Amino acid sequence: MISLKRRRGGHEARVEISALSGTFEPEWLRPVLDGRWEPIRQEARERMRELRPPAGESGDTEQERARVMDGLRRLAEQGYPRLGFAKEYGGEGDIGGSVVSFEMLGFGDLSLLVKAGVQWGLFGGAVQALGTERHHSRHIRAIMELELPGCFAMTETGHGSDVASLQTTATYDPGAEEFIIHTPVDKARKDYIGNAARDGRMAVVFAQLITDTESGESHGVHALMVPIRDERGRALPGVRIEDCGRKGGLNGVDNGRLSFDHVRVPREALLNRFGDVEPDGTYTSPIENPSRRFFTMLGTLIRGRISVAGGSGSAAKTALALAVRYGEARRQFERPGTGTEVKVLDYLSQQRRLLPALATTYALHFAQEELVAALHEIQTATLQPDGAGEGAGDDDGKAEEWRQRELESRAAGLKAIATWHATQTIQDCREACGGAGYLAENRLVQLKADTDVFTTFEGDNTVLLQLVAKGLLTRFQHDVEDLGTIGLARFVAEQFAEALIERTAARSTIARLLTARGEPDEDDLLDRAWQLRAFEDREKHVLEGLARRLRRAAADDADPFEVFNDAQDHVLRAGRAHVDRIVLEAFVAALDRCDGPAAPLLAKVCDLYVLSTIEADRAWFLEHGRLSPATAKALLETVNELCKQLRPHARTLVDGFAIPGHLLEVPITQGPPATD
Repeated sequence: MISLKRRRGGHEARVEISALSGTFEPEWLRPVLDGRWEPIRQEARERMRELRPPAGESGDTEQERARVMDGLRRLAEQGYPRLGFAKEYGGEGDIGGSVVSFEMLGFGDLSLLVKAGVQWGLFGGAVQALGTERHHSRHIRAIMELELPGCFAMTETGHGSDVASLQTTATYDPGAEEFIIHTPVDKARKDYIGNAARDGRMAVVFAQLITDTESGESHGVHALMVPIRDERGRALPGVRIEDCGRKGGLNGVDNGRLSFDHVRVPREALLNRFGDVEPDGTYTSPIENPSRRFFTMLGTLIRGRISVAGGSGSAAKTALALAVRYGEARRQFERPGTGTEVKVLDYLSQQRRLLPALATTYALHFAQEELVAALHEIQTATLQPDGAGEGAGDDDGKAEEWRQRELESRAAGLKAIATWHATQTIQDCREACGGAGYLAENRLVQLKADTDVFTTFEGDNTVLLQLVAKGLLTRFQHDVEDLGTIGLARFVAEQFAEALIERTAARSTIARLLTARGEPDEDDLLDRAWQLRAFEDREKHVLEGLARRLRRAAADDADPFEVFNDAQDHVLRAGRAHVDRIVLEAFVAALDRCDGPAAPLLAKVCDLYVLSTIEADRAWFLEHGRLSPATAKALLETVNELCKQLRPHARTLVDGFAIPGHLLEVPITQGPPATD
């Protein structure tokens, strides 16, 4: 037992840290980490035996694209895409398993991961989620088997995150029973579209649906299947395809730009699960409210955002595995009086750089696992071949609607935090490996280049955190999207309460823990009840502060935009505090499930995640009286002590990810054997 004391102004902070004794095996961690989809993860590891990681980009864009397309064909031949598609069309109907399988690709070639995500996650997923039997029976098998390579054409040059304001039009011609797809202005060009520059033959195009040409009134954004190339790879009439060219990374993915000049497609090209057009031009939808229809449609596509969070987690795990192995092998400077050089990972500065990041990676892994399980349960129940959208707008469907909104909010928040974490972690790992980490052969610079864009695709992270905060403030408000900013502020002023805070699947575990331990003590930093209360209290306080600031928008002379814009710092902090809390709760729930020999090690990892997170936001906790100065200083020493205790187990912790060994066989990890 190690005791740390801090005294200042008559106040003493004491932290008792039990020693972590014994050895631990990676095999003890794997069942906890692999979780519900352990067979899927193991199958993915076997499949990756024949895949080699790219040693670095060649500079030959065509060569890299061809290599990745060959890899995509191998995945199709191995049956990789079947997991996520309906059994009626040759799939396996395992939505959660398909996300996990995609996540595992992140240990290897990230261009292949993204290419697979475009083909089977975005393009194929949109056809399955937004289409009906006429689309499924005709296209799903061809998409799975890669006979029909496709694109997901949503983002426009002028409107990225603002999907509702897309300007591409799909105007119905009742005489010909066709839709006319058109790009009316340059900024309506579909931009950065994966598979568009080289391989795609069909695109799911998101456009404003117009059935009355006289009024030009839109029924909102809908999706249509639009052919863009013939079988010989030539652009079809009216379709303009441009190559985005080389990027900072992911150059095995052929991103392109699409524009349409009055391209005609048959009426049946409309993916009509949530809205259809009769031959005479009559528009019908099972969801009467346009705003609810739009958000329901987008909600079915949430799988892509969740997949990006998982893929970025795999990249962070790979970087940490490389850096820890390097830290074990590399020696620098002699330890006085011993005649031996010190392992780099024995330096506290190196531990401080890598081990809190490793703890956060574990925490995000468990949060991702919960998120995938929630996605699986919701979409397994709702993504049926036909008629799944019916009743979505009825009062009886409100509970299901709120479940979906909570899923979307959590997915947005975790995607933002996980991808930011991957970007920072990979950079820290690169620096921890010195100049050797900058060599392409050691993978780290390629990981950094390939994951950099993860922070902005499938939703810009800053915008996503704003969505999280808005979801927290509008949980019980019906059709809040119709209210606008001033209506939102009035609602907040009248309705804000603790019930707005989302409860995760871990809440029953948390409640038992808090009840059993009673009121936690600030000075006991390792008390799990205190840790949970600290995260929950911060979230609640920030949300209440945000609500007070937004109340000003209800004043008659207030500019609603300025009020909301001026509160952006509070909005982002609220989103971040919320995500931190649900990540911790997911970790605690995982500990509750873990009754094996790895439990003491994971408990220490959880402590390090909590305290390093509080340390990063120490100013807030001090400014708001949640930590005394003495406890804040004890916090720093406790993080140091946890790093020292976890250092002997760092290799075990990264080996617990069970990354296929050949993907880590790079020069940086092949140093001289360590000797004690």
